[in-house]
Amino acid sequence: MTAEARRGYAKGRAKRREILGQAMSLFGEAGYRGASLRVIATRCGISHTGLLHHFPTKEALLLAVLEHRDDVDDEWLSLGGTTGVERLRRFAELAELNSTRRGIVELFSVVSTEATAADHPAHEYFVRRYENSVAGAELAYEQARLEGVLRTGIAPGAAGRQLIALMDGLQVQWLLSDCVTDMAGVLRAHIEAQLTVAF
Repeated sequence: MTAEARRGYAKGRAKRREILGQAMSLFGEAGYRGASLRVIATRCGISHTGLLHHFPTKEALLLAVLEHRDDVDDEWLSLGGTTGVERLRRFAELAELNSTRRGIVELFSVVSTEATAADHPAHEYFVRRYENSVAGAELAYEQARLEGVLRTGIAPGAAGRQLIALMDGLQVQWLLSDCVTDMAGVLRAHIEAQLTVAF
């Protein structure tokens, strides 16, 4: 590959990242249905046609934004191959990380609510995402049980579902409190109460 071709690819990747960032912001501000590709293109300093070169449909752009968020979060949760208590600790650390990413939290909160409608383009994505999120949390609790540090009477399946529900509910409270709610602190206290070891 020539140096010129490499520069072209790098420029294309940088523009794609910029589009994802602007789309994430606008989807968070206006929701998926209220966001316009033309506005996103203008914010990126390109034409509507130029944006469509990178993302041929609004649905493709939304899914790319959501997948990008998940890639970042999945990398955070699995850093160092954590399991059990360490993975539960990562959930609390993810809440702390989210407290520095208001735009992403807004995007998730707005679009996940919109996507409860079966005809929403992200509906299937969120169905799969919640299945995977709950399964991941359940696995962490099951591993904590096998490590002998889960309190008696805590069922990993129910605890996993509760943890994901708590995380999402805290995000809404955090947004509505103008980012004052201590998401990570509440989450740590909740998990620690379920364990027999210091968290």
